[in-house]
Amino acid sequence: MKKNNILSVIILLCAAMIWGFAFVAQDRASGYVQPFTLNGVRSIIGSLSLVPVILVMSKKSSRPIFEKTKKDRKTLLIASLICGVALCISTNIQQFGIAMYPDTAATSGRSGFLTAMYVIFVPILGVFLKKRSSFTVIIGVLLSIAGLYLLCFSSGLKNIYTGDIIMLSCAVAFSIQILCIDYFKETVDGVKLSCLQFFVCGVLSLILMFIFETPNMNAILSQYKEILFLGIFSSGIAYTLQIIGQQYSSNPTVSSIAMSMESVFAALGGALIMNERLTSRELIGCLIMLLAIIVAQLPSSLFKKRRT
Repeated sequence: MKKNNILSVIILLCAAMIWGFAFVAQDRASGYVQPFTLNGVRSIIGSLSLVPVILVMSKKSSRPIFEKTKKDRKTLLIASLICGVALCISTNIQQFGIAMYPDTAATSGRSGFLTAMYVIFVPILGVFLKKRSSFTVIIGVLLSIAGLYLLCFSSGLKNIYTGDIIMLSCAVAFSIQILCIDYFKETVDGVKLSCLQFFVCGVLSLILMFIFETPNMNAILSQYKEILFLGIFSSGIAYTLQIIGQQYSSNPTVSSIAMSMESVFAALGGALIMNERLTSRELIGCLIMLLAIIVAQLPSSLFKKRRT
């Protein structure tokens, strides 16, 4: 593996670890802060936390803070708006899904594994972009269906959680957000894109907050630790690591597998911090889904017989 690919894997694994443990913070905060409020505040904090990073990087590289040409500024603005809207939809669906789980559910583990299904939906959506699905993607989809059945229907069809359905739609939304980042990653600065996409996401979420929710400052302050972690680490740092990691990587297969490990860290965080326990059927379902995620990202050539 090339040096840049190794660096990419390390960066994306760090992002996956932060995202995984962020499910615990989201779960804990969901009982006090409403979804649009939480995502609006955390996104603005995430955007502001990246401003010093941009200033330092611009000073070290002797590059201007703002893009030189009108064309570059326009490209960055368009990318930020598109990625910001996609991120706003994804994160709010995710937070609504987490809030819908009952107290008896292993929320962090289930939501983490279901969200990681974006690596299955990315190649499936690629079909609509005239990208042919490989043999491994088909196998991955079949495995994911088996894993989802064990995870979400462990006690029969009657006991499926509403949160499970919402989290699956969240995975589709995140797959679109990933495709948007992939489209713009070669043409814009990764840190600036991350900063601006969170600003767009935050502003949109705050607008929705004032329309549909009643902000409670006491509730927000009571969860300041969780919100700061989500804002600075999960939003500001982890999503920036995702963009930078994808820019370094020349192998999307390895990148996708690395990012999908957030599901493992989510289950681990839920067990260590929230004392959550998955049933044996749910655990087997998680393992099958993890296998599906990995298989779906493998090149079909690995399964073809080598010519002598």
